[in-house]
Formats: sequence, C-alpha cells, structure tokens
Amino acid sequence: MEKSIPLDALQLGVCYYPEQWPETLWEDDFQRMKAMNISYVRVAEFAWTIFEPEEGVFEFGLFDRVLDLAHQYGLKIIMGTPTATPPAWLTHKYPEVLNVSKEGIAYRHGMRRHYNYSSSKYRELCARITREMALHYKDHPAVVGWQIDNELNCEISVFYSEADHAAFRAWVKEKYGTLEALNRAWGTVFWSQTYTDWEQIHLPQPTTSDSPNPHLVLDEKRFISQNTIAFAKVQADILREVVPHHWVTTNGRFGHLDNHALTDSLLDFFSYDSYPQFSTIIPTDEDEPLLDRKWSQNLSAVRDISPNFCIMEQQAGPGGWVNRMDMPSPQPGQMRLWTYQSVLHGADLVVYFRWRTAAFGTEIYWHGLNDYHNRPKRRVREAAEVGREFAAIGASLAGSQYTAHAAILRDYDNEWDGEFDVWHGPLTEKSTNAWYKQLQYHHIPADIVYLRDAVNLEQLQLYKVLVYPHAAIMTDETARLLTEYAEAGGIVIFGARTGYKTPDGHCRMQPFPGPVAGLCGITVSDFTRIKGTVPAPALRWKDEKFAAAAAEAFNDILQVEDADVEVMAEYASSYYAGEPALTRRRVGRGEAWYYGAAFNEAVVGALIGHLKLRSPVGDWLEAPRQVEIGIREGARGRYVFLLNYGDQPADLVLHEPRQDLLTGKRISGAVQMPAYGVMLLEWTS
Repeated sequence: MEKSIPLDALQLGVCYYPEQWPETLWEDDFQRMKAMNISYVRVAEFAWTIFEPEEGVFEFGLFDRVLDLAHQYGLKIIMGTPTATPPAWLTHKYPEVLNVSKEGIAYRHGMRRHYNYSSSKYRELCARITREMALHYKDHPAVVGWQIDNELNCEISVFYSEADHAAFRAWVKEKYGTLEALNRAWGTVFWSQTYTDWEQIHLPQPTTSDSPNPHLVLDEKRFISQNTIAFAKVQADILREVVPHHWVTTNGRFGHLDNHALTDSLLDFFSYDSYPQFSTIIPTDEDEPLLDRKWSQNLSAVRDISPNFCIMEQQAGPGGWVNRMDMPSPQPGQMRLWTYQSVLHGADLVVYFRWRTAAFGTEIYWHGLNDYHNRPKRRVREAAEVGREFAAIGASLAGSQYTAHAAILRDYDNEWDGEFDVWHGPLTEKSTNAWYKQLQYHHIPADIVYLRDAVNLEQLQLYKVLVYPHAAIMTDETARLLTEYAEAGGIVIFGARTGYKTPDGHCRMQPFPGPVAGLCGITVSDFTRIKGTVPAPALRWKDEKFAAAAAEAFNDILQVEDADVEVMAEYASSYYAGEPALTRRRVGRGEAWYYGAAFNEAVVGALIGHLKLRSPVGDWLEAPRQVEIGIREGARGRYVFLLNYGDQPADLVLHEPRQDLLTGKRISGAVQMPAYGVMLLEWTS
C-alpha cells in the first residue's frame, strides 16, 4: 500500500516552540502565521519536562493554551512525542536508560538523544508520556497528526548499553537458532572467534586494531534498525489505539535504520528534514559541483519511501549549532528555491524550521524565519510569497508525483556493509554521485529505488535504465529479478565489485560477479585497488567519438564468457592493457552492462550518449546546466519544474508556448530566469 500524505492542496507549516517564548508573543505569532498562509504548526517534540515536570505528575496547561489559541486562528497542530529529550529527573533516577559508547562510557544529560532503545524502563516511560498526551489531546480540534520522537538515530546511531548487548544477544538467538548457525554465518573459525555460549556474544567492542568481525558488524546494523523500529512501535501502537483519527509519521533518514520497513509497518507516510546547505559546506575539488542541488538526491531517496511526503523541517535561514555546522545565510530567493526543490521531489506539506531563532541553547545560530528581534525581514517576506503561491497553485499539484525513466538502485545491506568495508563502500558514493550529477546536468529526471523484498518486476519496468553500481552483496533472487527486467527490455548497468558477497558478507567461492555473471556474460579474472602509487588506467573506447576517461578507484579485469558480449571499452594502460573494462550483453529485448571500475562523470556522460538517454522535454525546451528540470504528474495535469540554482540568470528557449503556473503568463521563445528563480510550466501535450 502506498504511504503518501493525503492532502487536497500544497500546505505550508512551521515549527514552533511556545515553551521558549513569553506567552504575550503567542497571539501575534499565530496572527502572522495565518496571514502568511501557514496552516500547520509542529510543537512539543522537545517538551517532555513541560508535560511531566516530575515523575508521574502531568501538566498540560501551557500547551492547552497554545492549542486553543492556535485553533482560534484555524491552525492545525502536529504533536511531537517528546521522547528525544528525556528530562533530567528521568536520567538521574534511571541511569540504565542512557546510551553508552563502545568504550563503555555513559552519555550524560545535557544534549539530546542520549538514551538507548533497549531499556525496558525507558520504553515504559515513553509509553506512559505518549499515552497521557494522546488521551489528553485526542479530542482537541486543532490536532491532526503526530510525529513519533524526533530524528531517530540522529546524532548517534550505535548503542552499547548493557540492555543493548542483551537485546542483541536475544536478536541473534532468534535469528540463528543455534550457535552452530551463528558461528557459520559469522565465520568465527577465523582467528579462533568461535562462540560456545550465548552469553559470550556482544555488540562490537573495542579491539586491538578497532577492526571487529565484519559479519558481526553487518548484523549489528540490522539489529539496530529492527530495534529502532521496535522502539517506535511502542508509541505508534498507542497512537493507533487512542487517536485512530490522527495520522502518524516521524522525521529522519539517518543511519542504521530501514526507513522503508519503519514506514510500511508503523506510519501513514514518511517525513524528512531538508537542509540543502549541508551539501555546500563540505570542500570539494569537483568541477561544477551540484552544491545545494545535490540535496535533490536525498529527496529522491525519500520519495522512494513515500511518493508524497512531509518536509517536517525545511531550512529557513543560516544554520548551525554553537560549536559546529556553521552555514552561511541563504541568498535572496534561495529559501523559496529550496522549498520548490522539496515540492518537485514529492513534498505536499513543507514545514519551515523554525518560526523564530532561539535566543538560548545549542541552536542559537540555527536561524528561523524570524530573527531574535521578531521584526519582519526578507526570509519572512520570502516565506509569505511561497504561502501566496501555495494558495494559488496548491490544489493543482497536491497528489501529483515525480516521474522518471531512469533509476539508481540501492539497498540497506550494501549501505551498512559498505560503511565498514573499504573495498566496496566508498565506490558506491562516488558512482552514485557521478550518475546523479550527470543525469541532472543532462536534464534527465531520475529516481532512487531501494531493492527490497517488496520490489517487483512491474515496478522496475517503469524505468528504461537501472544503475546498480557496486552491489557487493547480491542475492540469487535479486539476480533473477534483474535478469527478468533485462529480458523484458530494460537496461541494467553494474559496476566493479558486484555480486562477490553472500548476505552474510562472505566472499563467494565462485567466479565474480557471482549471481549476475550469467546475466552479464563475463567473469572477473583479476582485480586491483586503484590507490596511492597505483594509477587509474585510461580507457580505450570501441566508439572513438567518446572522450578519454580514467577507470578510477577499483579495476575488475573482465573475461568474456558469452558470445553475445560486446567489449565496449578496454583498459589502455597498466599490466592489463587491452583487457575488457566495459561490456554489454544483449539479453532478450534488453541489455546488461558491466563496468569494471567506479563510475566518474566522463564515463557516465559517454554512457548517457551511447544509450541515447534524452531529457523528456528536450524537444521543446532548452535550458543551461544550472537549471534542474523535473516533472510532477497527476490527475490534474503534468507540470515541469525549472529550478535555477545559479547566482546568475539562466537563459531558456521554449520552442512551444507554455503557461507558467506561478505567474499565469504564457511564455515562449527566449526567456530569462532570475538567479535562484523558479518556474512551473504546464505541459498539456
């Protein structure tokens, strides 16, 4: 069942912390929100000490007044369960609820998310505050939905309390059944690590070289994900019981959590926190980096969880804590641009973080719409402009969905295994970025699709091309699915280090790329890491029109095993000069490609040209690389988004006239978009 937010029109919201402000400000705040067409307000996700100032004593007066006043102004409330910030009385009285570092040091009060999910006492206290809040607000007319906790696994996504070790022990016992099966899966005969009693088993602990058993480390991530979901389920079950008429979501996409499974089992839809400037503050030596536009890649992954989702926190100003994450102020127009970036990729509800910048605490530099002085400024005016636009166009766009005919495949097992395994993990980020960047600059919309048990052939056939760059862990079932996809007419593209591991993380004792060797018609006869003094060899293309490129990061030396295989490029240097580097095999009505290295932009650009991938609007629209082009399509129409990420105007050429939904003007011919400008064109043909 599709897990999308059910709205009839695009909606705007804001995060609000009334407990941090004098009550005399509340009414003016709500009046101004309403005037800006803000209709949703998120509250209370950090307010446990307000609701339960001492154990078992519950006080709702402050938020009763807030909600009553908000309702007077027609505002809808999203209630947060406040379990991300346990009060000091709780952690002092019950220190067993605290999270613990791998070295055994407990994280103390003074931050947030300093608890562990496994503590039975913490789950009990979380259940109680959730139930008390749900019972108290179940009939309040302003409340429409609930956010569970806040940003599960943010700040820290590993857990080593005694309760976690015990819970992990129970988890592996249920998974494997016997110690013999566990020892086999973890390969414990290596280095005499064999377990002879369940009590000997722990989550990874400090080792002589900080290099624990890699198969244990992979299972650790799987356990953390399932344990996090089990923690959230305690609250979700209570909310389903007490407030079945309210929707339930949570916000995130942080490490070691299967957000698809979380959403499928617990939520009505998924929510995400969008801060595009995070993509701009990491130094890069790239030519033409995507910068804040790279955030579209994150949003594409969110869209795979919920095609229509909520942005629970949308960047609304410069950001950072007192001691880290210092980001510059958005330039005029950028905040509006980022809002439409979220909308393009599937957001139907966008909630700005935050209404007013905090005057105290860790986030005094994480700026909101209003600054400390509370006087209107350009960010407020920009948000008001978006509010007016949402009021005018929101009904046309709500429920429509992003459309793409190319997809980059991912999966949680390879992500988690690749965190620890330097022989394949770093390749995935490099290749994914190269593909996403080149597809963006060629104006070819792309999806991110997570391969899970629920994904079937019909879903994959929505795409002409699938790129699965470095799936070290490859199951026979996935190989069969991709073979069926290719036979039915699809094009699937693999990269180096594909298919050499089992789901336990063991290296297969068969020719690589394992389960997809037959599909690709090749085996790997040799391989080498490209690092340090080992240079990346050049490629020699079969089609000489393609530009020179280097085969970077890792080289699989390929051996052709099937007469249907064409060698599309060879290595042009090193001891394996002349050996196949890139192959294509025609499979049924489709194709399987294998590239024995990590993808870079030059290689991806050549492949896009060879595969004749084109922008879906290329026949009638010309736009420079600085403009992102995407399409949302639904029952009310098809809309082409043009987002200019450049600090200079962008020159467009429309060979056919189109209506701009934002201005109501019909445009054609040469058109100039302003810096950080946005256009929404109706595509009626």
